[in-house]
Amino acid sequence: MKIALTTDHTGFEKLQQLQEFLSGLGHETVSYGPHEFDPADDYPDFMFPAARAVAEGTCECAIIIGGSGQGEAMCANRVKGVRCALYYGPTKAIEAIDAEGRSAQDKFEILRLSRQHNHANVLSLAARFLSQIDIEQAVRIWLEAPFSNAERHERRVKKIDELS
Repeated sequence: MKIALTTDHTGFEKLQQLQEFLSGLGHETVSYGPHEFDPADDYPDFMFPAARAVAEGTCECAIIIGGSGQGEAMCANRVKGVRCALYYGPTKAIEAIDAEGRSAQDKFEILRLSRQHNHANVLSLAARFLSQIDIEQAVRIWLEAPFSNAERHERRVKKIDELS
């Protein structure tokens, strides 16, 4: 899979390690910077090019990293055709998580659901809240989760893309 990668200064070192991790799994990565550490950089400068690469089909998906991941996700979601999910740590559902009433005890289910139900094509990670091991585990789970192709999910994703 061809994956766009980017960050701001907060995730600079983590992104370099993630690039090696993904290459080790056999993925092709394209870095959208930064290419040197600059504590005064602005995350939108890096997020938009990576998100556009996904929207235009240059990359199949993107992993973006920032301090909280929130501003980065906001940037990515401004690009038509991008469906960016934010992840800042493991959590468990306290109620049923799907239409069939299924409950999840898996603390990473939120990652799977972003792909299975929402067909997320960009994942925003919170560098200040995730260790490198957490990032690698989250990325592996997210990449391995397929879109469900259930009619209701296809209908909703189509609306997201058409109405944005």
